[in-house]
Amino acid sequence: MSNTANNASLAELALEARLGQRGSEVSTRQIPLIDLGDFEARRAEITEQLWAAASDSGFFQLCNHGIPVYVIDDAFAMSETFFALPDAEKGKYPLRGSTNAGWESKVQVRPSTGTADQKESYQITRPRMSELWPAEALPHFRNTMLGFESQCWQVGMQVLSCFADKLGFVRDFFSKAHDPGSLHYQSTLRLLHYFALEERYGVDNSLWRAGAHTDFDCLTLLFQRSGQDGLQVCPGKEALSNEWTPVFPETGLITCNIGDMLMRWSDDQLKSTLHRVRMPGPNDYKGSRYTLGFFCQANQDVMIQGPLKTYEPISAGDYLKLRVSANFAALKQKQADG
Repeated sequence: MSNTANNASLAELALEARLGQRGSEVSTRQIPLIDLGDFEARRAEITEQLWAAASDSGFFQLCNHGIPVYVIDDAFAMSETFFALPDAEKGKYPLRGSTNAGWESKVQVRPSTGTADQKESYQITRPRMSELWPAEALPHFRNTMLGFESQCWQVGMQVLSCFADKLGFVRDFFSKAHDPGSLHYQSTLRLLHYFALEERYGVDNSLWRAGAHTDFDCLTLLFQRSGQDGLQVCPGKEALSNEWTPVFPETGLITCNIGDMLMRWSDDQLKSTLHRVRMPGPNDYKGSRYTLGFFCQANQDVMIQGPLKTYEPISAGDYLKLRVSANFAALKQKQADG
């Protein structure tokens, strides 16, 4: 991998490493809610709303996005069924190094905390799923999840087309950069299960369900379930404040944040957003927390460089490898130990 690619990720990793402290919580920040209804007729209005949110906090929520609630519910139900399988069964579909496909449990270590996230996850990256589908245990799993992934892609590309307009790219620029028909496709649907906290145990304040981090991608679409709290955000322009705002979950809304790829691609005009998932407090719901995340990650062979050429070009494949490797050091060590 080139020195250019290695240097490209250092700023993002250095920022994460400074944000491992607990900080403080503020509730005065507003999380913009953007209505995507009647999209083509309202495209100009929606584009301005998305740009304002993305260039300020880098964080917003979407309603009337076109994915029916029953489709979201079906995806959550299938995800819960998968995670309910015995670890020995899930272990047949292991996360393979930096491929971003397969199942892992407690191996993601954030640079911000140095401790393993208290969760398990299963990644779906279309071209990399050979022998990773639980076909025997869950015969309908593959079709359900690929159908949901496709709908997430449509929404993601709709949002990214608005950013393409503002950046002076052709409207379908990002759709082509995230072409799902390519063998270089690396957008990922990630199923997440944050472990329940047993009532008889207190909270270990050294642990996080997910430590503070920015996402590696262009755009993240996150689906949450009502009542399953814990997500907190520290917006782009205030990244060093260490003041965190809770984002209350609501089934049916999509919570979005800008990732590092798009911040770089926009010459830093759009802001990648620090976020984390805290452990439950004494009076909080302590059961399992499930989320579904779709990460719009440009195809491996696509070169990332903004119109102002603020940064040297880097391939999306090289960029993602660096960021995934930094967050899965425990998995690399485990595989090295055999």
